[in-house]
Amino acid sequence: MKINYNYIKAVFVVAVVVFLYGFAGQRNSTRKISKIEVHFTESENLYVTEEAVNKLLIQNKVTAASVGKETLDLNRVESVLNNHEMVENAEVFVTLDGILKTQISQRRPIGRVLAEDVFYVDRLGDRMPLSPYYSARVPVVTGVDDKSIEEVYPILDYISKDQFLQEHVTAITRKRGGLYELEIRQMDFNLFFGKVENVDIKFNNFKAFYKKALKDELLNTYKMVDLQFGNQVVCTKK
Repeated sequence: MKINYNYIKAVFVVAVVVFLYGFAGQRNSTRKISKIEVHFTESENLYVTEEAVNKLLIQNKVTAASVGKETLDLNRVESVLNNHEMVENAEVFVTLDGILKTQISQRRPIGRVLAEDVFYVDRLGDRMPLSPYYSARVPVVTGVDDKSIEEVYPILDYISKDQFLQEHVTAITRKRGGLYELEIRQMDFNLFFGKVENVDIKFNNFKAFYKKALKDELLNTYKMVDLQFGNQVVCTKK
């Protein structure tokens, strides 16, 4: 009987590979997390710091010294981070060399509501607490409470996406009947916005008016600029 040595060699090689793979997997699974790295996805001011994130993980018993890669529940870690009041979204993964990496997107405020309880409105239109680490330079909103956040949100959202308006609108006041008035930086006139409708048209009209009046040196001659009448801007002189 002729022995097929090639077949025996192939079986032996496969057995060795399976053994080494299993051995490496076993060693890898028993390794501890070697390091925790926190990365914020946007280069902006921090409403929650790396130190605060690390403290939160320690409070929930997620540390480099105490958790093995096999026993680490990444979904639980993500849930812990996502439940933080300043975190919009968190993603967690472990590298082959045992580094626990967290990718964190912060909530971003677009308006500061001055009410009995001062709070921010974030870019998703949700209520957001103030941060102990940084105070955002966003329009101050008065006359608004939790029930009217949804109403004022389209104005705040539009301003937050327009550089010109970010630089010029400093305050928003809700009047009776859901009518709004805006304050413009270093200007004496009141900007009457009216109801929250046709937001893009009203702001585009205002920007066109502002640039024309600035060029003609007329900005300081008005006491009221009214945007509520469709495609026209109605101005009242001092």
